[in-house]
Amino acid sequence: MILSPHALTVPVIGAPLFIVSQPDLVIAQCKAGIIGAFPSLNARPEPVLDEWLDRIERELAEHDAAHPERPSAPFAVNLIVHKSNPRLMHDLEVCVKHRVKIVITSLGARPEVNEAIHSYGGVVLHDVINDAFARKAIEKGADGLIPVAAGAGGHAGRLSPFALVQEFRAWFDGPLALSGAIANGRSVLAARAMGADFAYVGSAFIATREANAKDEYKEMIVASSADDIVYTNLFTGVHGNYLRGSIERAGYDPGNLPESDPSKMNFANEKSKAWRDIWSAGQGIGAIAHVPTAAELVARLAREYDEALRALVADREVRA
Repeated sequence: MILSPHALTVPVIGAPLFIVSQPDLVIAQCKAGIIGAFPSLNARPEPVLDEWLDRIERELAEHDAAHPERPSAPFAVNLIVHKSNPRLMHDLEVCVKHRVKIVITSLGARPEVNEAIHSYGGVVLHDVINDAFARKAIEKGADGLIPVAAGAGGHAGRLSPFALVQEFRAWFDGPLALSGAIANGRSVLAARAMGADFAYVGSAFIATREANAKDEYKEMIVASSADDIVYTNLFTGVHGNYLRGSIERAGYDPGNLPESDPSKMNFANEKSKAWRDIWSAGQGIGAIAHVPTAAELVARLAREYDEALRALVADREVRA
């Protein structure tokens, strides 16, 4: 089964991070036993996507041959399916060529994209911020959902994770990967307890050694807390969470940001500046105390997850 939380070191998907997620990080995540992911738009120019997929597949195959007792986890590619993305059909064709097992779609639901991935047995997860969008995604052929709750890094919703998961689980029994302020193993277990199959973890991986992020960005995440996250749509036209310090460094007043026009989204060209200069992070960053390797972070998440699970089991036994 492509999507099984039990086959992973800890039930986590590394969220695809614009600019930040590149082969070094994805390979390290998969070798550590979680699903690694990257946005196709990170591979520039277009032919680089084919090169990245060749490298990821080759290095993971080499790892699996050398370590049959602990094979790598699968990886995922994130496609922006919004009409503003001029690369969508090219990137989709490359994913089909490589038979990418897991594709994450964002900012719109496109049946033809889902059908292309399904043609070779791939799985599509679609990220959504409310129940209406979730229903549309499943109606149009997505296999699973990524509820993006309040507090998530990048483009984020406004709703509580409790509200989102309980509403989705009232009608949907397929794969769910919960996103929103998850940066330690206890939060991963909480996501599972709520009804999600996976935790979708992003910001914690920005502050890892393999991440393609400036040292200043990583250091700001380590030094910041939930109070340092600002929710605005100014920089891309879609509401998201950003580090207050980076907004101030760019010359803006975080307490007095105007609204942006959502129709002016452009993820392939000038809007990339938002992620390069205005740094994104989620509200869970208070759990990030240093800059480890991706493998060290996965090991911490797994240890905390197991400790929290044992504590719950022990508490239940006492109550019984």
